[in-house]
Amino acid sequence: MAPSFDWWAKESHRGTPVVVKMENPNWSMVELEGPSEDDFLITDSPGRTRDKGRGKNAKQLTWVLLLKAHRAAGCLTSIGSAMFGLAAAVRRRVASGRTDTDADADNDIQTSGDRGNENPTVKSRFYGCIKVFLWLSVLLLGFEVAAYFKGWHFGTPHFQLQSLWATPFGVKGFFDWVYLKWVSIRVEYLAPPLQFLANACIVLFLIQSVDRLILCLGCFWIRFKKIKPVPKEGVVDLESGEKDGFFPMVLVQIPMCNEKEVYQQSIAAVCNLDWPKSKLLIQILDDSDDPTTQLLIKEEVHKWQQEGANIVYRHRVLRDGYKAGNLKSAMNCSYVKDYEFVAIFDADFQPNSDFLKRTVPHFKDNEELGLVQARWSFVNKDENLLTRLQNINLAFHFEVEQQVNGVFINFFGFNGTAGVWRIKALEDAGGWLERTTVEDMDIAVRAHLHGWKFIFLNDVECQCELPESYEAYRKQQHRWHSGPMQLFRLCLPDIIRSKISFWKKFNMIFLFFLLRKLILPFYSFTLFCIILPMTMFIPEAELPAWVVCYIPATMSFLNILPAPKSFPFIVPYLLFENTMSVTKFNAMISGLFQLGSAYEWVVTKKSGRSSEGDLVSLVEKEPKHQRGVSVPDLEEMKEEIRQQEQKASRKKKHNRIYTKELALAFLLLTASARSLLSAQGIHFYFLLFQGISFLLVGLDLIGEQVA
Repeated sequence: MAPSFDWWAKESHRGTPVVVKMENPNWSMVELEGPSEDDFLITDSPGRTRDKGRGKNAKQLTWVLLLKAHRAAGCLTSIGSAMFGLAAAVRRRVASGRTDTDADADNDIQTSGDRGNENPTVKSRFYGCIKVFLWLSVLLLGFEVAAYFKGWHFGTPHFQLQSLWATPFGVKGFFDWVYLKWVSIRVEYLAPPLQFLANACIVLFLIQSVDRLILCLGCFWIRFKKIKPVPKEGVVDLESGEKDGFFPMVLVQIPMCNEKEVYQQSIAAVCNLDWPKSKLLIQILDDSDDPTTQLLIKEEVHKWQQEGANIVYRHRVLRDGYKAGNLKSAMNCSYVKDYEFVAIFDADFQPNSDFLKRTVPHFKDNEELGLVQARWSFVNKDENLLTRLQNINLAFHFEVEQQVNGVFINFFGFNGTAGVWRIKALEDAGGWLERTTVEDMDIAVRAHLHGWKFIFLNDVECQCELPESYEAYRKQQHRWHSGPMQLFRLCLPDIIRSKISFWKKFNMIFLFFLLRKLILPFYSFTLFCIILPMTMFIPEAELPAWVVCYIPATMSFLNILPAPKSFPFIVPYLLFENTMSVTKFNAMISGLFQLGSAYEWVVTKKSGRSSEGDLVSLVEKEPKHQRGVSVPDLEEMKEEIRQQEQKASRKKKHNRIYTKELALAFLLLTASARSLLSAQGIHFYFLLFQGISFLLVGLDLIGEQVA
């Protein structure tokens, strides 16, 4: 082979040197230098030199093109293998046969009496409605395809009935007569109410979009003016010592339930809070019903007690009321009257050591302040696509919604964790109530009605975890969207009778509850998952392109601004938000009408990821912790737990098939096929990609994957 390449070695190098790597099964090429214009320029100089130059450049160009073709083939191979892997995953899902309707899907639901059990008839009613729309759309698609091949082409949604009466005898056949009747029915009876509903949803969509735009402008104004809550004058440097600083009595509570993945991290984090030990008490509120988990948590508390931490362990015998009941029980302890403030952290939260020093000083000389809320940050936001999309949503929630409402209204919904309450405000509002699954929002609304003000600190972060599986995220969102509707029904009379100003009542009823908790999931699901597909089969009712594409794209762009690194995911984010609308709509209806699933409480599954510091102080103190405890017994117990978890994961951990999402996927894909007959470009692409999004979610191909 070497002699055939002598021309390459003898000539001066002016072409494109390449390194060819033959890695089975693909070819790859690395270009070391770009070609100059002279490499492909053939001069008119006579003689042999011209021929050699021409041969050299032609051979180089041939090799470059050939290698580029090999690289393209390698890309096609990788795409093909990816598609093959996707098809294999789909086959595994279908073969497993496990759906979200399985009886064992809710093993981790905590029940209070019979309220956690959902009536199967109620549970399947919503799915049945979706299936009706699906089968109707399939039937209509077949009908429209038959009409299309008979030569009835629709260029616009306004169908001309006169085209069916082209023959002297009226209609040409039975099919023509049936189709004429169908067109008459949809023009006279179906299109008007569908168009009315579409217009109503468009109005709600525009109102909600204006609200979101105003929130974004408010966030911009806060950044532009550098508005930031600061403690009132007179607060001295906290580093100067206890006598000169503001160190009130603070109670720290960590409610948890069967969360053995994260209990060590949260307990270690709060035990390392920089606050005088004589002014700090930590309550571990354990609702676990697993004896092994109880023993492990109790052992961890005992370790920190030996280290000198002022920490106590509490376990309820009667575990009524979920988290609200747990917190209510803890606040009834006799020693709580000695404390002025209470900081609450969920089991997966890991506050920094200076958390109390950056939050508690805001209460000094501010007797109207009832709550200081910190922002969440996430240790696993880049774990998979699902966590990235959640991070976009929550970044907007904290930086825009919470911050703007905190600055301009002094009210927002308590996030249930990473916040410090004035105990007097909790007592004045009536304490923790067990009437809904959003006890945090409940106490915030009641405190606001009693005149207490809130502060949100966007620069104080507390690290936690995001759900990594779609199953966990879906259950979490169901509770977050069902609970507010329960609360709205219960609080509406109190809001109307309260003595707060008319503007605050309007903000709480219309903006806080109706617009952001009810209208948003209603129009998202109705407009994009039901009305839009139906307009493909009833073209006399139509949705403009700006409703389908331009405004949603603009809103998604605004939502992603607080998380600029997530900008490449703007399209998946838009599609995924519409996909989640089915879960949110179902939850909203359940909460509004008090259906069985409204009272489901599912402990969000955690993986136990540590923060960036990974609790270095805990590692340093580990040898000291081991004194005085039965190390062999504890290690043996942990090993037994790991073995039990492995057995349980082999038996129970799996990806599911979600029937509602799959039914909607086929509905949207059927509608996209129908839109091709009408040549509706933007509608076709939206329906196609939205249908694929529902399909991927329905097959549980987003988030954590189980081999």
